Amino acid sequence: MLDFFQLRCFVAVAKELHFGRAAARLHMTQPPLSRQIQLLEHAVGAQLLERTSRRVRLTAAGAVLCEEAEAILRRTELAADMARRTARGEAGRVVVGYTAVCGYALIPELLAAVSKALPAIRILLKEMVSSDQLRALESETIDLGFVRPTQPAAGIRYHRIAKEPMVLALPARHPLASKSRVRREDLAGEPMIMYSEREGKYFHDKIVDLFPATDRSPEYVHHIGQTHTIVSLVRSGIGIAIVPASAKYLGFENVVLRPLWRKDVTAEIYLAWREDSRNPALHSLREFVISHRTKGLAASLP
Repeated sequence: MLDFFQLRCFVAVAKELHFGRAAARLHMTQPPLSRQIQLLEHAVGAQLLERTSRRVRLTAAGAVLCEEAEAILRRTELAADMARRTARGEAGRVVVGYTAVCGYALIPELLAAVSKALPAIRILLKEMVSSDQLRALESETIDLGFVRPTQPAAGIRYHRIAKEPMVLALPARHPLASKSRVRREDLAGEPMIMYSEREGKYFHDKIVDLFPATDRSPEYVHHIGQTHTIVSLVRSGIGIAIVPASAKYLGFENVVLRPLWRKDVTAEIYLAWREDSRNPALHSLREFVISHRTKGLAASLP
């Protein structure tokens, strides 16, 4: 194997074409420098320099080695720099889990901001429901999650970064679409596309709480896990739905969103991460998101 110090010595001589100047550049004397070049030539098995009392010049083999050695030394310096930056959290990889709704606006905003502020941190995205994200955090499959509020999990920390109102999604030609705000009793007996109790439990429970058992409730005709599928069914006239306001970013035609009778019904998004994470890049990314939640990231949600 080639010795890095010998390569540095050789490159210095190859650039200076003078042993005295090369030795001064390396802060050493000429005899040990000459010895390092001899050892390198022996290791390579070829003469690298032609030396006379008047001049030093590269052989053909020396010219090739000089070019390759410079590339090796540059790569070594870059690797050391990347290691230092990774240790400081300025570079590295962070695997981020997120719910589908976060993918409408929040995640694109995040990626755009991070690419400018933390360009050396690579983000790998994984779309999954909140419960799956928590399991992935526990198994260290992901580093950071964008989750809906859920039961506390041991060793997992949370920080709320955004909230948005829940709204009523209606086919554009629905009689209620002309109203600026609907009442709860307006939905009695209406066919409603509901969130799945498993895949969309957070939204499912919020909607159930809107309709006390003593009231006439909507008629739940389908139970779906993802918001984009629910809104697409609304567009087809199959029913109405209650969805987070960020559904507007889906851009479905022939669907209108109307405020609910209660303004306090909101959907929240939290960052979630392991307390014992040893990924320095995670800490940098997390602090960036938290510090910027009022500077554009959270603003992407109504």
